Amino acid sequence: MAPPGKSKRLLTPTERAAEILFGLIMALTFTCSISIANARHLEIRQLLIGAVGCNLAWGIVDAIMYLIGVLAQKSRNKTIFDLIQRAEKDRASKYIADTLPPIVSAVILPEELDRIRIELTHLPDTNGHIHLTVRDILKAVAIFLLVFLSTFSVAIPFLFIHNPILALRVSNLVAIIMMFLCGWSVARYVGFSKWLMGIAMVVIGLFLVFVTIALGG
Repeated sequence: MAPPGKSKRLLTPTERAAEILFGLIMALTFTCSISIANARHLEIRQLLIGAVGCNLAWGIVDAIMYLIGVLAQKSRNKTIFDLIQRAEKDRASKYIADTLPPIVSAVILPEELDRIRIELTHLPDTNGHIHLTVRDILKAVAIFLLVFLSTFSVAIPFLFIHNPILALRVSNLVAIIMMFLCGWSVARYVGFSKWLMGIAMVVIGLFLVFVTIALGG
């Protein structure tokens, strides 16, 4: 399990695994729709172009939605901070307790909440504009790249293996290995069984692929 503390990494293993899994699912919905019996070079090429284009678009959407979420969260934090500074003692303490994780707020004492309130009221007012930081932008870029680049892991076999049946089998194997490694990484981060988490990630990923294809995705 990873040691606690603030990480310098842009994305946690859980966040990275989620983005990679999302990209793999999007790419597999294209590659798994290849008709092996009638597969032609042109058909495969068009499907790969479609997979790359789809992940490119969704990578951009995912990155933009992340930035919107960051701005929304910063705006909410500023609103809560302003309310704490202006509210009466009991109400301000309640605002603070509501922002804490439930397991923390359940054990923290009223005098500790009041001490936090006093410290916050001594901080300068937050009258500045809400804005994105360089780290926020870099994290959005990382999200985009994970979604987009995960396409190539399942597309590369089709570029170098001319037998479509073999290429599809290799592509699926690569995707399964990547899903397993994502689960392994998450398990190391959260302290779960690596093998169980790896297998669970593969099962969940394949299930989501089948659901997406069944629903016309």
